[in-house]
Amino acid sequence: MNDQEKIQRPRLGVFKFASCDGCQLSILNLEDDLLLLGQALDIAYFPEASSRMEAGPYDIALVEGSITTADDVRRIRSVREQTKVLMTIGACATAGGIQALRNWADVESFKHAVYPSPEYIQSLDTSTPISGHVKVDFELWGCPIDKGQLLRVITDLLAGVQVRLSTDSLCLDCKRRGNVCVLVAKGLPCLGPVTRVGCGAICPSMGRDCYGCFGPADGALKGSGYPPNTASLANQFHEGFGLIPVEVMRRFRGINGFTEPFKRESDVWDKKA
Repeated sequence: MNDQEKIQRPRLGVFKFASCDGCQLSILNLEDDLLLLGQALDIAYFPEASSRMEAGPYDIALVEGSITTADDVRRIRSVREQTKVLMTIGACATAGGIQALRNWADVESFKHAVYPSPEYIQSLDTSTPISGHVKVDFELWGCPIDKGQLLRVITDLLAGVQVRLSTDSLCLDCKRRGNVCVLVAKGLPCLGPVTRVGCGAICPSMGRDCYGCFGPADGALKGSGYPPNTASLANQFHEGFGLIPVEVMRRFRGINGFTEPFKRESDVWDKKA
C-alpha cells in the first residue's frame, strides 16, 4: 500500500483513562477481524497495541476509562478537539465504572489510609464518565464491551450508514435464546429486566443472575421510551426474595452504579439500610 492510499484511510486513535484495559483487550481479541480493520483504518494511536503513536487529528477515537484526575480532564478535552467521531467504550468511560464507588465516599480518608505520603496523590473526589466533560457521539456499554458490537459500529461508520445500538432490556435476549428466567424460576436477584442488551445474556445463559454490566436499559438516559422500572425490581428483591436493604442497594451500586437510574435506586435503599 503506497503513502497516498495510507493517507486516504480514516485515522483511528484509541485512548485510555482510569480503567483496567479490558475493553482495549477486547479490540485486540478481534483477531483476524483486527487485521481487516487495519486495512480499512489507519490505526494512528493505540499504545496498548503498538509503540507507534501519531498525533491527531483523528477520524474516530475510541476512549476507555473514566475521568479521575485534573490531568484527565485536560487530556479528554484535547482528544475531543482532535476527533471527528468520539466513541466511549466500556462501563468506566460510559458510567464512571466500579471506581465511581468513590463518589459516595471520602476520597481524602482513603488517601491517608493507603498512602504514606497522600499529599503526592493528585486525584479528583469523583470518577465520572467521559460524557460529563465532552460531547460523546456514541457509547458502547459493557464490562468489557462486546467485540462483535464494536466491529459492527465501526463497520457502519466506515460504510456511512446510520449506527444502531439496541437499548432493549436483557430479558429479550434471554427469550431469544430460550433461557429459563433465573429471576422467576430460581428466585435470583437478576438485574436483567432493567439492563440493556449487548452481552448476549452470558450470565443468565449459565444459570446465574445478571449484575448489570451493560448499564440500564435506555429510556431514562436519553428520554426515549420508558425508563427502567428499578423501583419495582428492587421491591421484588426485598419483599419477594428477602434481601435486606443494604443488599438491594449493593445490587444497583455496582459497575454502572453511577448511572442515574441505578444511582437513584441505590440511594433510596441506602437510606433504608
